Amino acid sequence: MTNTRIAAVDVGNDSIKAIFGEVDYELNIPNIVARDTEDRPVIGIEELDSKNPLDGIHIKVHSPALKENNSIYRVGNLATKANNATELDPGSSKSEEDQTLIMLFTTLALDAVREENAKIFPRTKNVIDANYTLGTGLPLREVKEGKDAGYRSKLVGSVHQVEFLITPKYQGIKVNLKFEEVKVYPEGFAAYINLVMDNDLKIINKDLIDRRILIQDIGGLSTDIAVIKNRNVDDDKAQGFNLGVSESLEMIREEIRKKHGVELDSRRDVVEIITKKNDRNHIMVKGSRTSVHDITDRILLELAKKQYRLLRNVWAKNSQTEICYFVGGGATVLKDYLKALNNSLDGFNIDFFEDEKESIWMMANAYYKLIKDYSRKAEKQKPDQQKKPVTN
Repeated sequence: MTNTRIAAVDVGNDSIKAIFGEVDYELNIPNIVARDTEDRPVIGIEELDSKNPLDGIHIKVHSPALKENNSIYRVGNLATKANNATELDPGSSKSEEDQTLIMLFTTLALDAVREENAKIFPRTKNVIDANYTLGTGLPLREVKEGKDAGYRSKLVGSVHQVEFLITPKYQGIKVNLKFEEVKVYPEGFAAYINLVMDNDLKIINKDLIDRRILIQDIGGLSTDIAVIKNRNVDDDKAQGFNLGVSESLEMIREEIRKKHGVELDSRRDVVEIITKKNDRNHIMVKGSRTSVHDITDRILLELAKKQYRLLRNVWAKNSQTEICYFVGGGATVLKDYLKALNNSLDGFNIDFFEDEKESIWMMANAYYKLIKDYSRKAEKQKPDQQKKPVTN
C-alpha cells in the first residue's frame, strides 16, 4: 500500500498556499489557468528561463470530479503569459469551479513528483501513485449551504491524474492522486484555530481563549466574519458575504490599462503594486516611474467602506465583542484604508497582522494544524482497530 502524506492546501483566489509533510515543503502558486494544446511552442529564451518547473507548469488533468475532463492547461506563472488566462470570477462558488480542483491537483502533483518523495511514493516507469490526507477549506457561506460535503465527495474514492506535458524537469510524468481522507474546514473557524494554537494544537494565546472576538477574513471572492465566544465559533451568528477584493483589483487593472496603456498580467500584479515595500502604488510607464495612487486610493477606499459596513453590522448584533482581527490577503491590501476609516468613524478595537506573510498564510497554517491533529489521532486508533475482529 502507498504511504500517505499530509497536505494542507488553501485554494485562495489570488494564489494557492500549501504545506506538506512535516512542514518540509511549501508551495505558493498564482491561481491562474489557461486552456492549452498538447504541443505548445517553447520559445528558446523561455526554455532557459523555465528551468524551475513552477515557471512552466503545463499539464493534462483527468478526473471524474471535473466538468471538463482531460483538458490541457498552463498553470500559475506560465498562464499569466496567455491571452486566455482565467481567474476565479466574483460571485462564483469555490467548491463548484473546475479551476479550484485543477489548482488543487496541480499543487499536490508538484509535491508528489519531487525526488525527495521517491521513498514515499515509488515510481513505476513514469507513473507515480500518490496518497494524501488533505486538510482544506471553503468560505463560510458555502459551508453553511452544505457545499463542503459535495466538494469532499468529489475528491475521495476516485483517482485524479495529473500528466506533466511540456514542464521543465517533469515532462512525461503522470501522477495518480488518491485521498486517504479529506477534511473541509470553514475558513473562519480555521482562522481562530491559527490565532490561539500552535502546530501541536497547544494553546499559545491564552489572552484570546475566553474573549469574545470577531475574525473578518477578507478573501478574493468572499468575506467571512467568524463570531467566537466560549471558545467556539457561533455558527448561527457567523456570516459569509459575497464581497472580496477581486472585483476591485480588476477595476484597478483596467483603469491602469486605459489611463497609462500598461497591461498587467494578473490581479497578483496589482496586489504587488499596492503592497510592495518600495515604490508602493507606482508602475513603470515607458521607462518612467509613474504614480497610480489616484486610481488605487479611490477604488480601494470604496471597497474598504463596504468592508467596514459589514464589520459595523455584525458588531451591532454582537455588542459584547471585545476585538476584531482582520486576516487574509484582502486585509493586507485594505489595512491602511480600514485603519483610517475606523479612526475617523466608530473607533472599534480592531487589529491586523503586521507580518503580511503570516496573514496570507494563516489559512494554510490552520488547515495544517487541524489535519496534522486528525492524522495523529487516526494513527493512535489504528493499533486498537487491528486488534478487533473484522466484521462485514
